[in-house]
Amino acid sequence: MKVVLLAGGFGSRISEESQFKPKPMIEIGGMPILWHIMKEYAHYGHREFIICAGYRQEYIKEWFANYFLHNSDVTFDYRDNKNDMTVHCSNCEPWKVTVVDTGYNTMTGGRIKRIQKYVGDEPFFMTYGDGVCDVDINKLLEFHKSHGKIATLTAVKLAQDKGILNIGGDYAVKSFREKNIGDGAPINAGYMVLEPEIFDYIDSDDCVFERGPLEKLVEKGELMSYIHKGFWQCMDNVREKVMLEKLLAANAAPWKKWEREVPKEY
Repeated sequence: MKVVLLAGGFGSRISEESQFKPKPMIEIGGMPILWHIMKEYAHYGHREFIICAGYRQEYIKEWFANYFLHNSDVTFDYRDNKNDMTVHCSNCEPWKVTVVDTGYNTMTGGRIKRIQKYVGDEPFFMTYGDGVCDVDINKLLEFHKSHGKIATLTAVKLAQDKGILNIGGDYAVKSFREKNIGDGAPINAGYMVLEPEIFDYIDSDDCVFERGPLEKLVEKGELMSYIHKGFWQCMDNVREKVMLEKLLAANAAPWKKWEREVPKEY
């Protein structure tokens, strides 16, 4: 199944770094957080990605354009007026990555609508490019298939200032509202599974996915929640970035299910 990643926002709350690059390309442990999210999905066998780029979209394209070269052993041969490159071995993942310029000021719903032709008429995963999680992706997919609704989102209980969910006993989402201080209600952590019918709920570039489309799905009883009791953390500011880096350096990152040396300087 294809994985759609929202990576086009400005990341103004972490402007110390996002003034130079999109927030999903800010590094933790020497690699962009977007790469960490992709590694999560790839661990469960999902290796085809569609990245909804916008702000500084050229940075994302150039990073992936150079990824194979930077992760390979190569010989450059300029002898006898040649310009040959031989790849001896590569540590690149077997991924297919489509980077789409979904517009500079496009809202989240509009970005998803713009990649419809790359998704096709099939269900797909979707998440935000700035949060890591240790959710079992295939169990999430299994839950989504079991209820037959248009959309499933992953819900977690954390002390965060995100929009929260009113969830019924059948795990259907009943409503959205703003979070109160100290509120222990579940929040939308992303990591969604969406049926292709979702595109019918998005009408323009100005559509905020978390408002119109999801609220309409709630009204129709078509939005379900997969309750995740494990780890989830977004990277909205430098403090959260440092926290994620420390988890990686201590080899205690719950989302890291692959083997890879982590830089020691963090």
